Amino acid sequence: MSDIIISEARRCLQCKRPLCKAGCPVNTPFNEVIKLLLEGSIVDAGEMLFNNNPLSIVCSLVCPHERQCEGSCVLGKKGDPIKVGAVENYISDYYLNFVDINPTKNSDKKVAIVGSGPAGITIAILLASKGYDITIFEAHDKIGGVMRYGIPEFRLPKAILDKLKDKLLEMGVKIRPNTLIGPTITVDDLFRDGYKAVFIGTGVWNPKVMKIKGETFGHVHYAIDYLKSPEVYTLGKRVCIIGAGNVAMDVARTAIRNGSREVSIMYRKGRDSMDAEALEVEYAKLDGVKFNFYQSPLEILDNGVKYSKTQVIGLEDSGKEIVEVIEDSENIFECDSVILAIGQKPRTNIVSNSKGIDVNHSGLLVTDESGRTTREGVFASGDVVTGAKTVVEAVRVSKIVAAAIEEYIMKSQ
Repeated sequence: MSDIIISEARRCLQCKRPLCKAGCPVNTPFNEVIKLLLEGSIVDAGEMLFNNNPLSIVCSLVCPHERQCEGSCVLGKKGDPIKVGAVENYISDYYLNFVDINPTKNSDKKVAIVGSGPAGITIAILLASKGYDITIFEAHDKIGGVMRYGIPEFRLPKAILDKLKDKLLEMGVKIRPNTLIGPTITVDDLFRDGYKAVFIGTGVWNPKVMKIKGETFGHVHYAIDYLKSPEVYTLGKRVCIIGAGNVAMDVARTAIRNGSREVSIMYRKGRDSMDAEALEVEYAKLDGVKFNFYQSPLEILDNGVKYSKTQVIGLEDSGKEIVEVIEDSENIFECDSVILAIGQKPRTNIVSNSKGIDVNHSGLLVTDESGRTTREGVFASGDVVTGAKTVVEAVRVSKIVAAAIEEYIMKSQ
């Protein structure tokens, strides 16, 4: 593996205007990192990555590199781009053993972070490194949010998240697991107890429903629930997954790894209209996942999914297909289990128990460009604001929000 990393690093042209950096949402200075690595300064290279993106170790594995850094690499125009993700992962994994941030904590600068997903962990690291007294409130038993409970182990080993937890604790961050903010502890309670600011990064954990007949049957499950603990589900040999995003691909590949032998994706449009990244689709195909295009589910039966065939009648401005159901084309796709992967939305635990925090028509928190919600002192970023996005996008916005929180607290003193 190290030979591959070195050979990839040596391919870097050290561009004066690196397109890989421009293609990265957090502008990772990859050419500078490569230079340090090849000079034998891997710790300095890792520090540069970590300071720019505290979750570089995660992003190196789960980012859609093919349409960001690697997709922008000048070498990819006539050949193969540098495997940026692989090199970044090697350096970041090594550097986690050397991270040593132990600032003097100021107990007068308490910040409550609700949720420990990508946004929450990023905010915690950035503020704790500057001496802020941070407490993370996590509804689950372990930190990580969607990184732990929504991304399969084969894509993101959970040991990485455990390492990040250790680093947070070393930095003086306090973690309260199994603590749901809203019904018992409210935002008002947090301000009463001296927290100068509250950050909300609770993600989107409620599955969207199809509202079709049969959705309550015992062999029907929601993707976000299945991915939390796939080992507790007995799906049978034949599984039908309704949906066409990255989550649907993760569910399909996980089901195969947990004993199901015939796993199929059902989608009402064609391949080019899928939301899933092209690479994720290819991996799913390699794992044996089948794709049933132009099939629109009508009803879930005890023995499968009743569907109608569809046909293309036009294109949206985005290029995605517009389809309509073909009359008298109903059929049944037989299967043992059905998993719905059509998206997620936020829970209402906090907003329904707090005053002054507005949400939009989709239930997402309303913020300005710096993450300020409609309630003073309350900030938010990540999926709870944007809907499901990438980890690196959560990091990008959270860096801005961390600066806004710091500015707010400084002005309040």
